[in-house]
Amino acid sequence: MVIKREKSKVSHLLLAATLFFFLSACLFPGMATFPGTPAGKRLKELLDLFNHGSRQKWGDYMKKNFSEDFLKVAPWQEFLDFYSKIRDTHERFQLKEIAKNATEYQLNAILWSPIIEDWYKFLVKVEPKPPHKIAGINLQPSRPPSFVPPPAKLTDQQIAAELKRYVEKLAGADKFSGTVLLARNGKILFKGAYGLASKRFNVPNRIDTKFKLGSMSKMFAAIATAQLVEKGKLSYQDLVGKYLDSEWVQKETAEKVKIKHLLSHTSGLGSFFNDKFWNSSRLLYNEFHNWKPLVKDDKPKFEPGSRWSYSNTGMLLLGPIIEKVSGQSYYDYVRENIFKPAGMSDSDYFEMDRPVPNLAIGYYKEYTDKGFNWHNNILLMGVKGGPMGGGFSTVEDLFHFSQTLMGNKLVSQKSVALLTTPKPELNSLHYGYGFVLRKKHNQVIFGHGGAAPGISSWLQIFKESGYVYIILSNYSEKSLLIRFKLDKLILR
Repeated sequence: MVIKREKSKVSHLLLAATLFFFLSACLFPGMATFPGTPAGKRLKELLDLFNHGSRQKWGDYMKKNFSEDFLKVAPWQEFLDFYSKIRDTHERFQLKEIAKNATEYQLNAILWSPIIEDWYKFLVKVEPKPPHKIAGINLQPSRPPSFVPPPAKLTDQQIAAELKRYVEKLAGADKFSGTVLLARNGKILFKGAYGLASKRFNVPNRIDTKFKLGSMSKMFAAIATAQLVEKGKLSYQDLVGKYLDSEWVQKETAEKVKIKHLLSHTSGLGSFFNDKFWNSSRLLYNEFHNWKPLVKDDKPKFEPGSRWSYSNTGMLLLGPIIEKVSGQSYYDYVRENIFKPAGMSDSDYFEMDRPVPNLAIGYYKEYTDKGFNWHNNILLMGVKGGPMGGGFSTVEDLFHFSQTLMGNKLVSQKSVALLTTPKPELNSLHYGYGFVLRKKHNQVIFGHGGAAPGISSWLQIFKESGYVYIILSNYSEKSLLIRFKLDKLILR
């Protein structure tokens, strides 16, 4: 009897949650009308293009109706791709509200995306003189409009059910391909696999499919560093020049940049994704010494520790440092000291020119006037990753990683706290050492994401409530949609 009552209760609550989405999306179609102002008229034209236009029509509209100054903000191709990505992701928008601070020449519209099931704020700014050409547009996530009631807190079962429905919807519309896992306090609440690991051979993704992680791999470099610090072989205060010679870094880098700057993205160094990289064979980048020509000329753009600026070069330099200190190759060290103790049997830095069973190929879209073409990302990335990114893993392996980390079995509790807290003394308020940090609804959230063509990944650990979610996708950017959804389901 108890089980039956519980099922009945859950089903009623799930119905209530479903009704909320229906009400917010469907029962208020007439809540907003287009203002008769110059900005309002342009808003109507733009939404009509987003909902019914084509890439070619967007280009023609831009030429005629965007101001000269606005067209100088970005290359023409970026404007076209902006439109194509919006159309591809959302398909259409519904106008729900006009913000109260609207003027004749500028307004913020609150839009609903039925496919994504989320709210967006769309800024439209026009020139004051006729013909009131468009001087600026901006689309970003938004809070719900004022008439939408606050969402009710959900049980874990409801969250899992709503997540399943949503991911299946996205995958059914081919807006997501990959795997998702949600857990709380060590218990898996949901896991699922969707889409294709190989479009060429029509191979489906599985829960144990290996996905390229992108920058999520930076967490492993940070943990490896912390382990060596705990063993007394390394210090966060050490200068880079103590370990790397002039073949790796310039004198200014050697004498000013410290290990802590590399870990926190406050070194002032940039990215090795430069002309030398793009004009060279990706097959070169399977050993660290081959990266030297890409990074050795980089110098700090600012005084280390005075600013925050994301640096792939900085993280890359941790690789040869860890090798020198540990006496092992970086890959062997991570495999033996992180993957093995965490039970990550399907994780490694696989080489892309070798056959690896059950490994997903990354895909991205190239947009044209006729639609889009799929491309795989094999020729874009280096043949092998490193501390800056490029490892492979599965959702289950990363779940094991999260539990091992939080159980203080990879590094001490003190080191976990150091890695996952802000560094205000280095002007790094949202990044610790190798971990991205957030605080929402009084919850501390940390982990890392990864993004590149054909790569989209997230691991998020909720310190207070015990939730962990992992999203791995072999489509560009699409894991963000599920991340936003999960945040809304959990943070109520």
